[in-house]
Amino acid sequence: MIFDSRQKLDEARKLYQKALVCEKKQVIVCGGATCLASGAQAVYNALKASMEKNGVNMEVTLQKEEFEDKVGLKKSGCCGFCAAGPLVHIEPAGILYTKVTPEDADEIIKTSVMGDDIVERLVYRENGEYYPKMKEVPFYKPQKKVAFDHCGEIEGDSLEEYIAVGGYEALEKALFDMTPEQIIEVVTDANLRGRGGAGFPAGRKWSQVAAHKEAPIRYVVCNGDEGDPGAFMDRSMMEDYSHRLIEGIIICAVACDATEGYIYVRAEYPMAVKRLKKAIALCEEAHLLGDDILGTGRSFHLHLSKGAGAFVCGEGSALANSVEGKRGMPRPKPPRLVDCGVFNAPTVLNNVETFACVAPIINNGAEWFTSIGTPNNSGTKVFALAGNIAHTGLIEVPMGTTLREIVFNIGGGVRNGTFKAVQIGGPSGGCLTEAHLDLPLDFDSIKRVGAIIGSGGLVVMGDDTCMVEIARFFMNFVKNESCGKCTPCRDGVPEIYAILDRITKGKGTLEDLDVLQELSDTIKNCALCGLGKTATNPVMSTLRYFREEYVSHVRDKKCPAGVCKDLFVFQINPEKCIGCTKCARNCPVDAITGSLKQPHHIDTDKCIKCGTCKAGCPQDAVEEV
Repeated sequence: MIFDSRQKLDEARKLYQKALVCEKKQVIVCGGATCLASGAQAVYNALKASMEKNGVNMEVTLQKEEFEDKVGLKKSGCCGFCAAGPLVHIEPAGILYTKVTPEDADEIIKTSVMGDDIVERLVYRENGEYYPKMKEVPFYKPQKKVAFDHCGEIEGDSLEEYIAVGGYEALEKALFDMTPEQIIEVVTDANLRGRGGAGFPAGRKWSQVAAHKEAPIRYVVCNGDEGDPGAFMDRSMMEDYSHRLIEGIIICAVACDATEGYIYVRAEYPMAVKRLKKAIALCEEAHLLGDDILGTGRSFHLHLSKGAGAFVCGEGSALANSVEGKRGMPRPKPPRLVDCGVFNAPTVLNNVETFACVAPIINNGAEWFTSIGTPNNSGTKVFALAGNIAHTGLIEVPMGTTLREIVFNIGGGVRNGTFKAVQIGGPSGGCLTEAHLDLPLDFDSIKRVGAIIGSGGLVVMGDDTCMVEIARFFMNFVKNESCGKCTPCRDGVPEIYAILDRITKGKGTLEDLDVLQELSDTIKNCALCGLGKTATNPVMSTLRYFREEYVSHVRDKKCPAGVCKDLFVFQINPEKCIGCTKCARNCPVDAITGSLKQPHHIDTDKCIKCGTCKAGCPQDAVEEV
């Protein structure tokens, strides 16, 4: 359908809403990347086949012309609870089924679709409690959805279903009921801060670009270059809720009088690229993008720009260079992007989640948004839970939610061992420890303890994690991803990595710790771009909170977590060894010798410290010393 006027969009919304309501039940399969990887498509196919076999009046697309009782079968956007996938939920009953297989399809259809009962064996359980309703599951209950509201409830890439739940209503309001100045005022009053890094106010950026009245062209650019290890929030939004993102971008364009825009997305995200292309094409066809948007005469053309996976292109000026087809390297500032950005034109650059918050703010008002979160940190934040945690997945919580709430209530606690730390904000972030469990997670509180929220990756670590090795890992990442333009980053980061590598091999000195601190401070103060200035955060935060581990590595030549292979050897305790020969048979390098029923011996020169012998010993006779 072509929406060449506000009236036509309103009429279509009523039709789509009526069609959606007329689905007496909905069988919703999570279509997020993680669930698809664990078999969600096969589950969807099996559910469809079962409905056809059992004569269920089924509809897989929203049919606005036919209003009769049908059961809707759809693949939604990501539901977030990745650890429990594939997920299927039944609406309007709100029933959630976890770890569903194709073999469960017939029972689900007969029990919960043709009937009104629950397949109890598929319902989520935690600590002996039974949670048949999705909203009561501990993973979901504390969450508050703003950026991702309705994602997981509707067909992920359906323009019709997005419109049916209020999609593009905020765009309507921005185009017909507000001036550009009023749009910027609402975003400013809502205190929407950029969700991709240090939390710069979005309204301030928009107003600075809008102030360039003389500029012949202005750009709106969405940063979808999500390069932090363990982060997948923006990818999920681009894949599973692309129309929410696009609506926010168009509203920004209206506010800033921009006529051209780009979504900069990693080429390693093929599903995101495919779905964004489809969403943009649908919007152009419907006159929500392109020329004459909703019959207003206003034009805005949105393009995809695929990055090659360079971490540095997450920095604004490097991203602008990449969009222009140049090598992704940061530019000196000033000028800033708001004055001289893409193709030397004034440019608004915000990340995916920031744009996803725009439509709810326009629809509900600034006061509503500021009522969520903490003072000066309004709204919600999306986090990706990864690492040693029971419930890996995607969550959205009010700003200021504590780390304890996220890790132990929503995340279900650590999977193995005891909690030790969380790496927040990726390579540019830092470590939070047990002492920070009750710290509110917002921009200002996190900054005070030497870290940043960044895009929102949370990698949880247990007591089997070596913090020196974690610092080495992130510095190796930054070393490989550095563009090499400025001396502090080009030369300083490899030197820090080399020192950390020596320490993990037992060759470090106490003087190295002072050098690490000095180099980290220098890079922080002297690097050209924001990524360089924050590159050493993992080193500084681990030195600050886990200095005793560094000291143990350099003074005692021991790794307390037993991770650094060069700092321990495997030995067999002859008093425990029963001579079963299992270790000798399993050793991949034949480093273990001994006779049957006699104590065995490990040749430490041959041993590669893989741990196979220790893991398989029935008597715990293999020990690390």
